[in-house]
Amino acid sequence: MLKSIATALVGAFVLMVQAAHAQITVNISEGTLKPTPIAIPVFEAVGGDRQLAADITAVVQNDLLSTGLFTITPQSAYIQRDLSINTQPRFADWKIIQTDALVVGEVDRVTVEGVEFIRASVRLWDVYGEQVMRLEGQAGRRFTAKPEDWRRIAHKIADTIYTRLTGEDPYFDSRIVYIAESGPKDARTKRLAIMDSDGANVKYLTSGTFTVLTPRFSPSNQKITYMSYENNRPRVYLFDIENGRQEVLGNFSNMTFAPRFTKDGQSVLLTQANGGNSDIYMRDLVTQQTRRLTDHPAIDTSPSMSPDGRQIVFNSDRGGSPQLYIMNTDGSSLTCPSGGRDTACRITFGSGRYSTPVWSPRGDLIAFTKQSRGRFSIGVIGTDGKGERILTESYLDEGPEWSPNGRVITFFRESSPGASPQLWSVDLTGRNLRQIPTPTSASDPAWSPLLN
Repeated sequence: MLKSIATALVGAFVLMVQAAHAQITVNISEGTLKPTPIAIPVFEAVGGDRQLAADITAVVQNDLLSTGLFTITPQSAYIQRDLSINTQPRFADWKIIQTDALVVGEVDRVTVEGVEFIRASVRLWDVYGEQVMRLEGQAGRRFTAKPEDWRRIAHKIADTIYTRLTGEDPYFDSRIVYIAESGPKDARTKRLAIMDSDGANVKYLTSGTFTVLTPRFSPSNQKITYMSYENNRPRVYLFDIENGRQEVLGNFSNMTFAPRFTKDGQSVLLTQANGGNSDIYMRDLVTQQTRRLTDHPAIDTSPSMSPDGRQIVFNSDRGGSPQLYIMNTDGSSLTCPSGGRDTACRITFGSGRYSTPVWSPRGDLIAFTKQSRGRFSIGVIGTDGKGERILTESYLDEGPEWSPNGRVITFFRESSPGASPQLWSVDLTGRNLRQIPTPTSASDPAWSPLLN
């Protein structure tokens, strides 16, 4: 929506300065012990809406700061204060205060055919290279949207700068759905809630009359699948974000849980309990047909599909304790890390119990929860069972979910016995651990794909 509006209203952002290749490199793969200093002065308010300009600037600053890869140069250190987006800055003034990059922007309001829009333009400068850095092939970018979408403009600006400086795909312009918890432990109210990726704009999707768990986004961002105890019958539901309609997924005779959309969004993977056992099924949303994927006397649950749709990782105790296994979606045999062939291959062999596997959108890693020696951890492992790394550990860390670019993992934490759960995020290096603010206690987060 925002992109289409921008395309319709905005032509090319006129190049006022000569562009050249940038010199700044931000190494994201190894984490960083010395974040890159970047200055983001409050955008110029063309037409006088200083509050809007300040609000957009603050969101951009907070997004970039949250990565742990940047420090924001304080305004009190600025020497040059007469910045303009169409004028080259005095690089010497920014070198003195040891700023590597400088973001200059402006915000204004326009009316088209009686409809008001806000418009934000931005340019990124390499201070030591003394040159403008091209953003998606242009010397600057301009974003346009309706006034109520001003935070999305800010997230898109932050995404553009992040991608330019790190080479990574964007992720700020996305949402998180989670379970908002309130009330005493023995009478907890659990509601579906949705918010921006930075914790702003919280909205509650269900009333709390019935307990809900494990929400997951569809690839289109418009639907959520989750488990509900409505009428004291635990079943998987679908929620349409656009019209608020809820419906039961399928007419299963037994308890269904642990749902997750397939990569094409046409089906839902879920677990069905039957006679004390549980197996994994796939429900086609178009044909309403259900296909059984596992048939084993052990407990099989928590399926997650690979980005190419060819394989599924799941949790099973068929080996004696809960471990992670991979199978082909069509049920055919595959070559296991051990060298043998089977219809399901175990990929975790460390001490402890593994659960809640989630396949990375990049396809190379699987995030999991691990329980060992009375503590819970969030970790990642290669799809071949190699390279296990623990990223976090506490009294209870559980429920990892990937950001759209596969660089950050969100999860929920209970720091001590009886503590209320809170949402956290950690990057792949494990060095940037941050709490995501929510109005109430929160659990079971799930990250949406990047918004359109």
